Amino acid sequence: MNPAAGWTAVFVISLATAVIGGFGLRISRTTSDFYVASRSVGPVLNASAIGGEYLSAASFLGIAGLILTYGADMLWYPVGWTAGYLVLLVLVAAPLRRSGAYTLPDFAEARLESQHVRSWSGLLVCLIGWLYLMPQFQGAGITLQTVTGAPSWLGGVVVAAVVVLNVVAGGMRSITFVQAFQYWLKLTAIGVPLLFLVMVWRGDGAPPVPTGPMPDIDRPAHALYSTYSLILATFLGTMGLPHVLVRFYTNPDGRQARRTTLAVLGLLGLFYLMPAVYGALGRIYAPDLAGSDTVVLELPGRMVGGLGGDLLGALVAAGAFAAFLSTCSGLTVSVAGVLSQDVLSRSFTGTSLRGVTSFRLAACAAVAVPLMLALAGADVPVANAVGLAFAVAASTFCPLLLLGIWWRRLTPPGAVAGLVVGGVLSAFAVLMTIAVDLDAGWVDTLLAQPAAWSVPAAFLTMLVVSRLTRSRVPPNVDRTMVRLHTPEQVNVDRGPEAVRASL
Repeated sequence: MNPAAGWTAVFVISLATAVIGGFGLRISRTTSDFYVASRSVGPVLNASAIGGEYLSAASFLGIAGLILTYGADMLWYPVGWTAGYLVLLVLVAAPLRRSGAYTLPDFAEARLESQHVRSWSGLLVCLIGWLYLMPQFQGAGITLQTVTGAPSWLGGVVVAAVVVLNVVAGGMRSITFVQAFQYWLKLTAIGVPLLFLVMVWRGDGAPPVPTGPMPDIDRPAHALYSTYSLILATFLGTMGLPHVLVRFYTNPDGRQARRTTLAVLGLLGLFYLMPAVYGALGRIYAPDLAGSDTVVLELPGRMVGGLGGDLLGALVAAGAFAAFLSTCSGLTVSVAGVLSQDVLSRSFTGTSLRGVTSFRLAACAAVAVPLMLALAGADVPVANAVGLAFAVAASTFCPLLLLGIWWRRLTPPGAVAGLVVGGVLSAFAVLMTIAVDLDAGWVDTLLAQPAAWSVPAAFLTMLVVSRLTRSRVPPNVDRTMVRLHTPEQVNVDRGPEAVRASL
């Protein structure tokens, strides 16, 4: 691609993001605006915003790269990332919105009436958020280097700067408009070039797509176990992603939260049809890119060429940058909310460092840590790194939410024990995967795909410890369960005895 076209695309999408975020600044005034957009976002706008932040570097670049390298086995990534919203729709969306929380730690404290559970939840929000942010910055570096020839570190710095400006300016209110715009931009940026690429493929006689892993690429060891563990991580990890859950707090009520989730399923399903086709075309026209995440960026130049290829490549580059900006914005808000409420505001009680000011400082810190990790150069494929974040989320917040919403006997010691066990096991697996060059043995396969054993361990720990500490059930659990499961239109207090009889 012509570097000038690449720079233009990056500049235009960064400018558009800043302008739309500036609109949010004009209407963001209260703390509620910054944390949850004053709980006034409708289903269509919220679904577009969720699609914008959820379709990350792994979705835009990583899926196509994995399918190019390993073949159709990698289709489980987009299938799992979409199907996870079915679980979220049925079991979590509406009760979570009815909790009235601002963040996941807020929910944990309200449900279990425990500061310890809140503290552990806050720590895990930061861990998952930073683990998810790191590959976004890496993907931005890969994209900018591919389309302009710039140093790989520059892309992450540009994304971090734009995200901090947007989040500091208007918080959740601001990024809602930004992310909704960026979903439709990403859909256009990946869909329009694909139409031309498919026409070129048909003009070449529709050559067949090679199957199986590419030459010199070994099939993943213990593929059946890896597939089932990946399915478990993606299905259950979605409900534990802080930047996804925080968006449901912005809906007016539980019914709107369910409608939002249903719309998200349609938007994600439409998008995920396309990266798979890029990966399939890459197996024909760009087999030398196996093992990289650049096939979506390079195919237009290789298959179309000339000015048309440059223009299509610039459009794809704009969509890729939109993916990084929107996902990083959502993650930054979720991590900043926790750092602001649980670290800065509590550490500086009695000072002016509270409310919006605290949130803005926390946003800077939320971006700085993963940016430094990305610049340190951890070499993990983008989609794999995001998959590991899903495994940690599935091993921690998934058990906490499901048991907290649907099982009244969950106790604070049980919740803390499950969070610690699931968090330590999955985080250890992640660190080993990133830091150690794994081979094809069973131990290394278990570490590379930990969800199959870390998720059951977390659930079992919460259940067993809660049964052993049954005297520690929160005293107001019945009232809390009524709030979680009663539609907002029902304004009658049924009382703890009636609730206990119905559970």
